[in-house]
Amino acid sequence: MNKLLFICSRNQWRSLTAEKIFEHLEGYQVRSAGTEENARIKVTAGHIGWADIIFVMEKKHKRKIQSKFNEELIGKTIICLNISDDYRFMDEELIGLLESSVSEYIEIT
Repeated sequence: MNKLLFICSRNQWRSLTAEKIFEHLEGYQVRSAGTEENARIKVTAGHIGWADIIFVMEKKHKRKIQSKFNEELIGKTIICLNISDDYRFMDEELIGLLESSVSEYIEIT
């Protein structure tokens, strides 16, 4: 089973939306977290260790996890989706962006 981790800043809109829309994919386990102190669920070394593929919404999220979890990231795949913080939770446009971006890396059926 492949384990997917989605990361944004506060784990309220983008990464949480990704978790909700992909959590029922056959063959995948999905979690989400945020990089900020006030995140709903703050990313930990445990999250990084658990994940097979890490999707970050912006380059700044990749930089933050690389600076904090450099050891845990060895051998991990990190993919930046380049989705800016312009959307609310479950926004239709955000869902479309997530589905088209993520489908380049995993099979979505």
